[in-house]
Amino acid sequence: MNAIPQDLLDLLARSPVRPLTLRGRTLLPIFQGGMGVGVSGHRLAGTVASLGGVGTLSSVDLRRHHPDLMARTTGLPQDDRAKQAINAANLEAIDREVRAAREIGQGRGLLAINVMRAVADYAASVQQALASGIDAIVVGAGLPLDLPDLAREHPDTLLIPILSDARGVQLIVKKWERKQRLPDAIVIEHPRLAGGHLGAAKVADLNDPRFDFERVIPECLAFFRSAGIEREIPLIAAGGIRSLDDIRRVQDLGAAGVQLGTPFAVTTEGDAHPEFKRVLAEARDEDMAEFVSVAGLPARAVRTPWLASYLKAEPRLQAVAHAKARCTKAFDCLAQCGLRDGLATWGQFCIDNQLAAALRGDVKKGLFFRGAGALPFGDQIRSVRELLERLLTGEGAVGTSAA
Repeated sequence: MNAIPQDLLDLLARSPVRPLTLRGRTLLPIFQGGMGVGVSGHRLAGTVASLGGVGTLSSVDLRRHHPDLMARTTGLPQDDRAKQAINAANLEAIDREVRAAREIGQGRGLLAINVMRAVADYAASVQQALASGIDAIVVGAGLPLDLPDLAREHPDTLLIPILSDARGVQLIVKKWERKQRLPDAIVIEHPRLAGGHLGAAKVADLNDPRFDFERVIPECLAFFRSAGIEREIPLIAAGGIRSLDDIRRVQDLGAAGVQLGTPFAVTTEGDAHPEFKRVLAEARDEDMAEFVSVAGLPARAVRTPWLASYLKAEPRLQAVAHAKARCTKAFDCLAQCGLRDGLATWGQFCIDNQLAAALRGDVKKGLFFRGAGALPFGDQIRSVRELLERLLTGEGAVGTSAA
């Protein structure tokens, strides 16, 4: 069976973009980004894979897609029992979601899972996904220096870090080489253009030219050559990719493919509530805000009533920040959390609560992460297939290139 359905394979052959090859498998040069909480679950990831792309689950708090797991973890005592129950439920949800996405994908494309390095249950989530038979592990929100160790017993699983500049790429490659493993691909995410947690040290760094694709992609390719790496590592450009022209531009720079988040989040197959999709589809760049998240990383989201209210109150909240004995939600989703650990310069809210509210379409309470740029179909909600066809052909595109 071809990894790409024949009609899309024919479309790719006529398209000016190049296919992506990973481990000898020919794919559409398009990754669907991993978006949590729950935005990219099995329905979206499985559909993208079924059409020959790389479909990506987000590992964060996937129990929210399973009513029985939510019932099992609701109303528990605020102690370690709750944390253990929630973590166990999320690992079970990863297994369920991988299997359900695999069924939808029908053996086409590739199925990946995005695990944030910053989450407390990072290692356990990676190991569960490996045990469940995931094709690829994608890790961002921190340097996954230990990923080759965690995947040592799974040499056929693709390992893909998310980085933002050439220095990070060089560090990961050199560290991984000592473990006799190289990344199977590297996502190069532009902090000024991506949504969610961003790969810069602080908000002021988002416009640093070292993150520009025109700089970082050639620098990475030059490093691969100078380091004598026999197998060139495919680079996947992420952030603000919205059109055929965007894909052609980064491929001309040397990228092998692209990753998109927001355009997939608003498709009919996206796993979030319709109101979530409406908020993202109707938002414009001037509607977004950049701020420091609870994980201490810069973040970009839609300036909803909740976010506007939080940012107004943030100085007061940071002034009284203090460490708590345990997470007030009995979850400890992050290894370090501004709210729980009393880190005054970090965000002072529960990110799991706010992202879960967005997942269910609660505009008053939700945190709606979104990348920059006009979407391929404007404010319309269309299917994954239509999105892929537009990206490959550029026909009838709405709006202009984002970058």
